[in-house]
Amino acid sequence: MKTIILNEPGQFQLAETEAPIEDLQANEALVKVHRIGICGTDLHAYTGKQPFFSYPRILGHELGVEVVEIGTDVNNVQVGDKCSVEPYFNKTEDHAVKRGFTNCGENISVFGVHEDGGMREYFKIPANYLHASQKLSYDQLALVETLSIGCHAVNRAMVSSSDTVAVIGAGPIGMGACQFAMAAGAKTVMMDINQSRLDFCQKHIGVDGTVLVSEVEETEARLRDVFDGNLPTVVIDATGNKHSMANTLTFTASAGRIVFVGLFPGDFSFHDPYFHKKELTIIASRNSLPSDFEQIISMIENDQIDTNPWITHKVLFTEIADHFDSWLKPETGVIKAMLTLS
Repeated sequence: MKTIILNEPGQFQLAETEAPIEDLQANEALVKVHRIGICGTDLHAYTGKQPFFSYPRILGHELGVEVVEIGTDVNNVQVGDKCSVEPYFNKTEDHAVKRGFTNCGENISVFGVHEDGGMREYFKIPANYLHASQKLSYDQLALVETLSIGCHAVNRAMVSSSDTVAVIGAGPIGMGACQFAMAAGAKTVMMDINQSRLDFCQKHIGVDGTVLVSEVEETEARLRDVFDGNLPTVVIDATGNKHSMANTLTFTASAGRIVFVGLFPGDFSFHDPYFHKKELTIIASRNSLPSDFEQIISMIENDQIDTNPWITHKVLFTEIADHFDSWLKPETGVIKAMLTLS
């Protein structure tokens, strides 16, 4: 079968590898890959900037797959089912996993990041990580993992219709967060330093407003303008930038909640008196939960989430090396690139 291997930063290899058609375990399913979404983690791995990463590696964790065989104990999917893949594998039943926090187990291994993933025609997987839909296309199923990151951040903040929400970072994660905050009934504004990204979100996502990020005082004034003189009760930072993360304390209303969904790979500090003066709550958000996957699939099936704006670039799986460099350039306008195998 055809397999894409990232041998080292900047070097993809299209290889022929043996298909995993034998020794299917009782709890496993053999799946055929139809779609692979490209996300920031893949881009960082390609450029050599992804922490906790080793080479060579088969990337691919945003997947739309078809079940072609199931083990004797599998009962949550059937042969022929179209599925999204929950790529967060826990190697131990540690305390967090037993408490239901499967997104942040102590020995978590993310498919396509910490172990070889789905950039290949077939792979075996424990079937409990598959989420089937009778309505969604393979494109939509491959988007579910991307959407789940923003969905989980919104769920972590327990956003409701009484909230006002500002999302910082108009990339795919921030866009997803905006969609789920709006679906919860909250007035939601996108913030970014890139006006074209803000224009895209205004036109295609339908956010309630946008704020161009510049100097702190100017940005705070613009936020108050769009929220009737007040600051948002929830701020979700999807930038992974330490300066942006520190500024969230300024941009959040008293007794508000801040969610850091973007990861900054180092130390950062914030002004503690501001934190206490406003009695803020700061929350981390990592990966997502099985319930997030089920929520998203149900919302797409019921037309509560529009996936039409998401996929801006689509190429054949075997042509990835010809296109990947261009997806690193903001001027190409990539929101979500999708690899196709069928």
